[in-house]
Amino acid sequence: MQPTHNLAIVPAQLAPTSDRHNLAVTASQDEEPYVTEAPSPERVVMRRADGKPIRALVVDDEPVLAEMVSMTLRYEGWAVATAGDGASAIKQARENPPDVVVLDIMLPDMSGLQVLERLRDHQPGLPLLLLTAKDSVEDRIAGLSAGGDDYVTKPFSLEELVLRLRALLRRTGVTVGNDSSKIVVGDLMLDEDSHEVTRGGDPINLTATEFEVLRFMMRNARHVVSKTQILDRVWDYDFGGRSNIVELYVSYLRKKIDSGREPMIHTLRGSGYILKPAGR
Repeated sequence: MQPTHNLAIVPAQLAPTSDRHNLAVTASQDEEPYVTEAPSPERVVMRRADGKPIRALVVDDEPVLAEMVSMTLRYEGWAVATAGDGASAIKQARENPPDVVVLDIMLPDMSGLQVLERLRDHQPGLPLLLLTAKDSVEDRIAGLSAGGDDYVTKPFSLEELVLRLRALLRRTGVTVGNDSSKIVVGDLMLDEDSHEVTRGGDPINLTATEFEVLRFMMRNARHVVSKTQILDRVWDYDFGGRSNIVELYVSYLRKKIDSGREPMIHTLRGSGYILKPAGR
């Protein structure tokens, strides 16, 4: 059993990747693989004290949702394993103890709360975030009373899920390094904790949604991101809105970030947007 208090946020010097969908497998010889993806080179990622990626177990019987959550966490540089039912989750967690669990309350073979109890019996103090389609006070109380550390209600924002997991890991023994919350691309800096944004040292005031759009683009600096990807990441995962809302918010960001300066946000017709240091 691996205790959760051996976690820390340490800077990771990562080489650029030419394909943001290239996957790497992280595992020792006697472990099942957790799959991770190298984040953008500017991204300072949350890691364990031993320098290895945070290991997350995603438990959900909806394959599409489980894959979207998994991909989101892999973009964070985390190693991710998945399970589609309670029995598989318990088996996987015992064989390869995770650092954090995302657990759906509604599973086909048993209650998510039963899974929570079994996981905690084997790994006390394991950080655990619940996914639920139920939004009644009674259900939330039941989940938190059973030992869940936090919860999100479907449909939810993937960006919010990441922020809640990062906060959960900090509360349960992860400490923040001085610059671990900052993303830097060229002369543009975004602080995820304070929500401060500067370019060339000049402060830039953003709305909450503008901040989330910029954060996603900065995490994927030098990579093309489509309107659909931005919709999926910033708005609800099943958001049925039109792509022109993305165009609107990108135009807001251009006015605040690029106005009077060499542009960093570029449009690739038919593909999406790319954010890169000015002049490159």
